[in-house]
Amino acid sequence: MKFEGTDFQIKVWIELTKIPKGEVRTYKEIAKAIGKPNSSRAVANACAKNPYPIAVPCHRVIRSDGLLGGYSGSGGINRKKELLEKEGIKF
Repeated sequence: MKFEGTDFQIKVWIELTKIPKGEVRTYKEIAKAIGKPNSSRAVANACAKNPYPIAVPCHRVIRSDGLLGGYSGSGGINRKKELLEKEGIKF
């Protein structure tokens, strides 16, 4: 997989690939993991620009309040919920 994006986006996408199937992380946790703890919103924007949904599992990233957040992949938020439920995560 070849990523084309900003350095920040690429850091986010690489971090997303580390989230194991059946687990979620928050946008804030991803921001902290890449060394940018105050960049939750930018992480969400990078997820929205993910060129490889599912392969780069942006569907495993949720809001800090436990809500799903957005999903720019095909099928939108309903698809995100479906993907997470297939992995054993209930909302």
